[in-house]
Amino acid sequence: MRHSTVPRPTPVRHGRLPVRRARGPVARLLAAIVAVAVVSAGAVAAYAVQDTVRSLKPSVHLVSAAGKAVTVPSIGAESGAVNILLAGTDTRTGQGGQFASAQELAGSSGAGNNDVTMVLHLSADHQHATVISIPRDLMVPIPSCPTSGGGSTSPQDKAQFNTTLSTGGLSCVVLTAEALTGLSIPYAAEVSFDGVSAMSDAVGGVTVCLATPLTDPYVGLKLPAGQQTLVGAQALAFVRSRHGVGDGSDLGRISNQQLFLSSLLRKVTSAGVLANPLTLFTLAKAATSNLTLSDTMSSPTTLVSIGLALKSVPLSDFVFLQYPAMTDPENVNRVVPEPTGVDALKQALASDTPVQLTGTTGNGTVSATPSPSATPATPSTAATPAPSATSSAASGSTAGGSTAGGSTATGSTPAPTSSAVSLPSNVTGQTAAQQTCTKGN
Repeated sequence: MRHSTVPRPTPVRHGRLPVRRARGPVARLLAAIVAVAVVSAGAVAAYAVQDTVRSLKPSVHLVSAAGKAVTVPSIGAESGAVNILLAGTDTRTGQGGQFASAQELAGSSGAGNNDVTMVLHLSADHQHATVISIPRDLMVPIPSCPTSGGGSTSPQDKAQFNTTLSTGGLSCVVLTAEALTGLSIPYAAEVSFDGVSAMSDAVGGVTVCLATPLTDPYVGLKLPAGQQTLVGAQALAFVRSRHGVGDGSDLGRISNQQLFLSSLLRKVTSAGVLANPLTLFTLAKAATSNLTLSDTMSSPTTLVSIGLALKSVPLSDFVFLQYPAMTDPENVNRVVPEPTGVDALKQALASDTPVQLTGTTGNGTVSATPSPSATPATPSTAATPAPSATSSAASGSTAGGSTAGGSTATGSTPAPTSSAVSLPSNVTGQTAAQQTCTKGN
């Protein structure tokens, strides 16, 4: 066996073999993957910004009462007080779907009526915000408004506020609102039905509380009592509902819209939304695609600056209120400004002072009792509204008209602070932090 070809065992070595570490090719591979991911994320972010900017609609030139040009701010929170008007048009033109029928278009087309008008005042220190809903049925003087042809409309001594959009466009709504509030309003936007649907979809639905079932065949809405998460067309029907809420008037609808917006604001400022870039992008796209902005705020820089200024306001200092109104002595289906409340509101706005609500949440809502786990509120068994007994708010109207009464917000209104202007009890509203529930009629 001396010449055997069988291989012999390899001698055992007691020295240490070199250890292969991950710092070589594997580490370089991981670094390359991370780099690609970072670059890809940057590309997606860049596309998102460009796509959002491209979705901006053509702007509208805003003629302010002072006639002063507005300087576009640089990146960063806008300094000083901010006043913005949002007009919701009821036009069916271009809305498609259920609004494309001849009957719907006959109801409202073209510019439409500003059935929803809100003025947002952000304080100069960015610590409190007041959102004023101006009733569509408010009878007020309408000033001369510029027209697209270079002329102007004739002033009116007394007309319904929601005709200002069709009379002279967004500028006319702003000019009339400036006279009602005493504010100079350099920023404005117009939103159609599609905008409400898109915003609710963007945040994954808005959860609202119903103290009683809500049925409104006029907008195709039928909801049971309890917590309901609304998206798309259902969310739109909810904020449009008038016949199914409170006393069936526009004022009841205002309180219901304030409930919806408060819930939307709580959702938008929640950690789940703010920490999700995709949701934020979807929300921004929904806004820019469905808003017609004044030329003073059509720049993305301006939008960012206003957003940064608003984000520091605590929900408890975000106050929604209805413009002080009482029943029109000439027409029970209309309302007129209520002097005491208007004076107090104008005083607060002029002095840039927080307002304190002392009245009710409105006749379309009741207060709710927050659950211990901080989940959305459930209707309180003790929140049955008591009849309003304010001297300036006449009760009772037909279903198509407006009343200035409201329902009691038991235990939900914070105690007045020494620095706030207390509004009369006939001024209804709620803070964004308050949990309220819709009251069906």
